[in-house]
Amino acid sequence: MDDTQDSLFQQAMARYQDGVPAADLLGDFETITAAAPRQSAGWTCLTWLQLLCEQPDDALRSGRMAVKLNPQDPQARINLCLAMLETKAKGVRDHIEVVQQVLAVAPDVAGDLRESIADGLKRRPEWPALLKVKAWLEL
Repeated sequence: MDDTQDSLFQQAMARYQDGVPAADLLGDFETITAAAPRQSAGWTCLTWLQLLCEQPDDALRSGRMAVKLNPQDPQARINLCLAMLETKAKGVRDHIEVVQQVLAVAPDVAGDLRESIADGLKRRPEWPALLKVKAWLEL
């Protein structure tokens, strides 16, 4: 990402954290991923927003790209699992196992994942797929 793209990413993230609805940020992250298609963080965020906006097919495509670009990112894997659950795609267990392995060697990551899950449940209460993933990861 160049400085302009990084700035747009930071601004969009700040807006998200300020409580701007996910639907209002989709366009920003579509622009970010189009401008920096090799940047996994943009794809991870786009996947999350698509899930919050109940666009599981789009989220599945974006999630696969995020994991392809950064296979060790547990948030990207969780987002992909959510999209897979919502589209009834196969292979969720493999991704959950990778996240569990990452948590075993980097337990400090668990706090960030807990925050993300709590945010997801606040923005989309009683989200069935997220509740399943949370239970599987015991977060």
